[in-house]
Amino acid sequence: MGVTESTTDSVRKEQLSNGQKKNGQSYSDIKASGDELLLPADSEVVPTLSVVMPTLNEEDGIAQCIEWIKNALEELQVYGEIIVSDSSTDRTPEIADEMGAIVVEPDKKGYGYAYLYAFERTRGDYIAMGDADCTYDFEELPKLLNLVRAGEADMAMGSRLEGEILPGSMPPLHEHVGNPLLTKFLNVFYGAGVSDAHSGMRVFSRKAWETMDCDSTGMEFASEMIMEAGAKDLEIAEKPITYHPREGEANLESFPDGWRHVRFMLVNAPGYLFSAPGFGLSLVGLVALVLAWTGMELGGATFGIHTGIAGGLSVLAGFQLMLFGAFATVSSDPVRGASDPFTTLFTDRLSLERGATIGSVVLLGGLAYGGFLAYTWVTSGFSALPIAVADVVATVAVVLGLQMMFGSFLLGSVE
Repeated sequence: MGVTESTTDSVRKEQLSNGQKKNGQSYSDIKASGDELLLPADSEVVPTLSVVMPTLNEEDGIAQCIEWIKNALEELQVYGEIIVSDSSTDRTPEIADEMGAIVVEPDKKGYGYAYLYAFERTRGDYIAMGDADCTYDFEELPKLLNLVRAGEADMAMGSRLEGEILPGSMPPLHEHVGNPLLTKFLNVFYGAGVSDAHSGMRVFSRKAWETMDCDSTGMEFASEMIMEAGAKDLEIAEKPITYHPREGEANLESFPDGWRHVRFMLVNAPGYLFSAPGFGLSLVGLVALVLAWTGMELGGATFGIHTGIAGGLSVLAGFQLMLFGAFATVSSDPVRGASDPFTTLFTDRLSLERGATIGSVVLLGGLAYGGFLAYTWVTSGFSALPIAVADVVATVAVVLGLQMMFGSFLLGSVE
């Protein structure tokens, strides 16, 4: 991961090397103010850092956030731009414009869309994001940007859970249940390896943003960024930050927005949602079916028809779930497609013809076994009933064959 020198840094270095002076002082002795380093939309200077804030009636906090960003630019001594992606009905856009920010108005609704719309209009080599409600102190941006500029990370995040959460900043349910649980999901499903996956303060390179290829328009956008970064092996680093009480009314709805994140994570990880549970269910069912069919004893216990029926149903349900995992991987282009052996077999190695052929063989095998059981019963003068578990085995084979055969045709139609 290389670091590309920005146009601004090149100009500054040229000024220093030529011994240029301003007001009688060498440029090496001059520290530009945040106002001087904040660029307007029509500036010919390419900013090093673009800071994006989505706003929805944030007139109570926007001025303080912009002031913090200016202080960060002054500390970094890099040119920057502030892009406010605004959908407000209050004075937020007027305040932002008066303080030198670039205000854009997304043509669609949604938290994620506000970011997507603004990111398309950024010019910096590096992009920072954060909320405009004063919960994130943008004066902490330098330590995140320095990680990315030094090549130590593709994306740097501020960790609230590893830092300090000031009283009244975060509801206890979010702090101790919601955020840790959602972070755990992301780490397990997508290999993110972070402590606070839903921190809104992030800095990343332009190349990293283009690699992530995000397109969610709602609150799940925050999760999608981490999912894409983890799935595409981008390096994520964290620094502890302080989380402050917000200014103004909250726009977050805890349970609906939390569910949007969970739903998005699950549907984009069909291996965990379908394939893994399906494999486990099939394995348990197969063991139960074999124990009942063979009459084996386990720990002094014997297993009969009820175990056989439960085992057979488990095998069929588990196989169907594994098929769902294969269907989802092929048809929906999830962030983290299922990569278990069953899904790989169905999606990469088995053609429609081979899958349908194997399914037909299993189907015919089940029909033949069932026919043999019926023949034995008939030739005995309808007196010798077949073993009930054997009927279950024959039925399971018939249904499995049908699932595999028609599943192959369905996969072939969606690939």
